[in-house]
Amino acid sequence: MTTTESPVDERIVQVGPIAARVLVAGTGEPLLFLHGAGGLWWDPFLEELARHHTVYAVEHPGANVSEDLEHLPGLWELVLFYDELLDALGLDSVRVVGHSFGGMVAAELAANSPRRVSRLVLLCPVGFWRDDHPIPDIAGIPPETLPGLVLADPESPLAAMLTPPADDPQALFEAAMRMASILHFIWPLPEKGLARRIHRVSAPTLLVWGEQDRLVDPAYAEEFTSRLRDSRLARVPDAGHLPQLEQTGAVLAQVLPFLEGRS
Repeated sequence: MTTTESPVDERIVQVGPIAARVLVAGTGEPLLFLHGAGGLWWDPFLEELARHHTVYAVEHPGANVSEDLEHLPGLWELVLFYDELLDALGLDSVRVVGHSFGGMVAAELAANSPRRVSRLVLLCPVGFWRDDHPIPDIAGIPPETLPGLVLADPESPLAAMLTPPADDPQALFEAAMRMASILHFIWPLPEKGLARRIHRVSAPTLLVWGEQDRLVDPAYAEEFTSRLRDSRLARVPDAGHLPQLEQTGAVLAQVLPFLEGRS
């Protein structure tokens, strides 16, 4: 799905045996965007980022070609894949924005290669585990209950975008592929040791959290801010796990100045 005013260049970038799909648009300093379990599409949030930066939005391996996952048995290999992808794109240092699982990968990339990430924005990231706020198993969430977990308003038009039509086999298959590509790296728990590595992140970091996030409780913001060297937190009212889509303007008002070093 694409919503755009700016021309978006869809590129296939070869990274070893993996042909990575990358959407590129905009002008200015480079910015890498890593998406969550909902998949990659050019949304109004990316459109606005592209007015200020050259955005490279990458589809996680396995979302379209399941065989890609054979070359990436674990999270460590995925982080190295993104490091190699930046080399293939000719990008030495970038701003990185990651949402949910993409936020977890962004944090791991910044921990593994601190010099490569100049500024880091994490939108409702996973990566830690708290027994008092367990994260639901996304593989077992009935589609009809998903909007109530991730949206502040489960009756909003966004809800229809989260669940493929039950009578569309192709859409159901593509959604299952996207989900499998995420579960491959986070199952059974979305906690793979980030707590042991996050101290290596040197980039100034902005955490953005929807106050009504019922998938990844805002309590997890404390886990990130307490462990990061240089971090700040923006809580977004009337937003759940997709604040950049539910309250795009409010999120951009925090993200854009931060990316430019003005906050």
